[in-house]
Amino acid sequence: MYSTRMAGEIKLALVGASGGIAETHLDAIAQYPEIRIVGMCDLVPDPMKARAAKAGCPTFTDWRAMFKAVKPDLVTITTPHPFHPTVAIDAMEAGAHVLTEKPMAVDVASADSMVKAAEKTGRILAVNYQNRLRAVYEHAKRMIAGGELGDLMRVLCVEPHYRCDAYYRSATWRGKWDSEGGGVLMNQAPHTQDILCHLVGLPKKVWGWARTRFHPMECEDSAQAMLEYPNGAPGYIATSTVEPSVEGRFQIVGEKASIEIAGDKITKVVVSPSTLTHMRGAKGMWESPKVGGEPVEIPPGGGGKHVDVYRDLLGAIRESRQPRCNGSEGRMSVELANAIVLSSVTDRAVTLPLDRSAYAAVLADLRARKHLP
Repeated sequence: MYSTRMAGEIKLALVGASGGIAETHLDAIAQYPEIRIVGMCDLVPDPMKARAAKAGCPTFTDWRAMFKAVKPDLVTITTPHPFHPTVAIDAMEAGAHVLTEKPMAVDVASADSMVKAAEKTGRILAVNYQNRLRAVYEHAKRMIAGGELGDLMRVLCVEPHYRCDAYYRSATWRGKWDSEGGGVLMNQAPHTQDILCHLVGLPKKVWGWARTRFHPMECEDSAQAMLEYPNGAPGYIATSTVEPSVEGRFQIVGEKASIEIAGDKITKVVVSPSTLTHMRGAKGMWESPKVGGEPVEIPPGGGGKHVDVYRDLLGAIRESRQPRCNGSEGRMSVELANAIVLSSVTDRAVTLPLDRSAYAAVLADLRARKHLP
């Protein structure tokens, strides 16, 4: 069970306080008067000092020293990806719950260690996948979980995240294997991968393709994969930072109905009778089931913002429950990303659960050679 010592004020410490995304978290935290920021940590003093002055809290360059000094109830992590596991485990062992930015780690073995630490310490480990809280995805999840689509028949996910070269030149850590652990799969597309896994789960087999096509970077700017799900259904995912003109979409085809999600809209097509019922019972060789669209009214829900993540996390802490995206859930997108890269580098299909040691060897080789093969 989780600690109940946080019925009133919650003391929060921020690690990675000079990062760009830290400001978004601070804006969200400001909406909750019960949260008091008691410390900020970063190796880079600016803009942390100005942010700390506004919050009225001390600053640190060592997160372990901060945890010892201020004894936080909750730690938010906005450091570069490779630091997430170490900081999170240290925080949980110091008695704090954790909210970490995405991705929770750059390799699934490190994500495993974070999940194990949460189980051992009894602390909450939450991953900041705020898109799960958007009304459109909340409703799509309810539709799927409620059986409206029936058994999975096929999945398609295409979502570019365009970036220009200036983006990669803006910081020395961008797009490098040592400092970021990957390209589009680790920075821009984790939300896409998380929603795919959230809606239909992890595949059992992945055929991946990852390339650095146009950008001045070590890691992949384009990735795609064919997927096979546990029931044999096929899937396809494609993402990149090189396409500015394509709207992202998810298409999930079930035996009874299909949905397509684009932006904040869901389009539903119903098959009557269901596909397999008609396929096995039709008398005429050219018969087809009735196929027709149905309007989908999306009930009000979360806005999918950081403020919604904190609302859910505060509820989880006080109600002794799991947050909407805990460590085990957040780990899925890391495993999928790792599988795509491992398959691409080895030029073969890989099965899930992913071979952790095989990916560790590939990541070490990529860090040494500084480019995809």
